[in-house]
Amino acid sequence: MRQIAESIKDRFLKLGVDVPIEDIEERLDELITKFKVPDNEAQRSVVNYFLKKYSIPKNEFYVRQAEPQLTKITDISENGQWANINAKVIQLWENSHESISQVGLLGDETGIIKFTKWQNAELPNLEEGESYLFRSVVTGEYNDRFQVQLNRNSSAEKLSEPVEVGGGDFTPGQRESELRNIVDLEGNNQWVTVRGKVVQLWENSHESIEQTGLVGDETGVVKFTNWASSELPDMEEGKSYLLKNVVVSEWNGRAQIQLNRGSSIEGLDEDIEVGTSTFTYSGAMVDIQTGSGLIKRCPECKRALVKGACAEHGKVRGEYDLRIKAVLDSGTSTQDALINRELTEELAGISLDGAIAMAADALDPGVVLDRLKQELIGRYYIVSGPKLDRYLLVESIAPKDSLDRELLEAMLAELEVE
Repeated sequence: MRQIAESIKDRFLKLGVDVPIEDIEERLDELITKFKVPDNEAQRSVVNYFLKKYSIPKNEFYVRQAEPQLTKITDISENGQWANINAKVIQLWENSHESISQVGLLGDETGIIKFTKWQNAELPNLEEGESYLFRSVVTGEYNDRFQVQLNRNSSAEKLSEPVEVGGGDFTPGQRESELRNIVDLEGNNQWVTVRGKVVQLWENSHESIEQTGLVGDETGVVKFTNWASSELPDMEEGKSYLLKNVVVSEWNGRAQIQLNRGSSIEGLDEDIEVGTSTFTYSGAMVDIQTGSGLIKRCPECKRALVKGACAEHGKVRGEYDLRIKAVLDSGTSTQDALINRELTEELAGISLDGAIAMAADALDPGVVLDRLKQELIGRYYIVSGPKLDRYLLVESIAPKDSLDRELLEAMLAELEVE
């Protein structure tokens, strides 16, 4: 707190105003300790208080400092620090958070740092590749990595001379990021290169996302998102690739990777063996989701067609397939399960040809889904197979007569039923 107070005092001294440091510390302590206000917000509030007290215009304090003291990115080492930096906008990331205007990476000759520009900053949009003088940005720390934030007290002035960028974890176009095993991916905003096989492509209707699904190597599986703005080629399910300069992020405690304009995709002439663990789950089939039953797949990439079209190859003559996207309920948890054609035929007692005939007779493929629901929902099963993200890919399934007595007793005990 003393360091923050000294920083505020120094900034007022530059304008010829000597604010007693005890007064600054007293107000900071009240906001941070008593009212639990975040450091950067407390600092802003204290600064604004003394600006008003000494009748100093905000613009004079925040913006009109003819020769601002500049901080190098590599020297940013604490929370709640106000800083002025000359930096180039290296990359802008896709962002859907309503309170954030822009997010991405800034760089100078000493390193690279993530930035967030908040909507309430009311600043013009930054341009990728342009260099700026950023005044009064606030430093913060997340997952042991520093970042800067542009708020309503910040400003951004475009520079006529470009800032040379060096250092940092990765600079697009300068060098490749480190090759990592999927099991070792962690943290936020790390640039890495991943070698893996596309295990699964998911149906996606979000206009800003080109592809999303799962990619795996010998050590594990991770979700990937290829943003439409990356302008990268689509990948095919079952094929192996080298994904260079992807960004690791974290969501719900799990790592995922994102491909953007700084990334690249190279096909590999090898079949990577994906390492997974086998899981077993027991429960009642309580739902069979849309997209189950008799479906059509693209003959090229094997994706499920949506309204007769493949996301990559457009309108195609699809090939019929059977599958079940089931939800199992153990009484204490639920599990999504994907059941392939062979197991669906065995489980429901209906062949693919039989399902096609049923749909033709009724002039409605939905009758196959109805048949599956009628035959399977409410019955108990034991399933096993690898678990990839939220899905268990069923390799074996066996009917179960009833709920385990031990499980039933545990459920009753949890509900406090005698």
